[in-house]
Amino acid sequence: MATHKVTFLPLHVTVEVDEDKYPLADHGRPGSILDIALANNIRLEHNCGGACACTTCHVIVREGEGNLSPMEADEEDRLDTAEGLTLHSRLGCQAVVRGDVVLEIPK
Repeated sequence: MATHKVTFLPLHVTVEVDEDKYPLADHGRPGSILDIALANNIRLEHNCGGACACTTCHVIVREGEGNLSPMEADEEDRLDTAEGLTLHSRLGCQAVVRGDVVLEIPK
């Protein structure tokens, strides 16, 4: 059993997740930031339903970037259109949590 802590800023909400229980919700990849957020009643926009077709689930990784799945080409291409893009940006629907992370949901 592998449990991880995921902190969502600016909400200052930390949830603990068990990766053996992925998927938690029904949007995005199983165990993705979006999956975890929705399962814990944390509002994270997702206009395309978690299909990597928009950028509304854009988050900025503040800590634990290495604890997320590697970015694939389709996510990287889509992120190029995200408002407020940083070097630490990820799409919540695509980044699967594999360890403790701290994330910022941009305004």
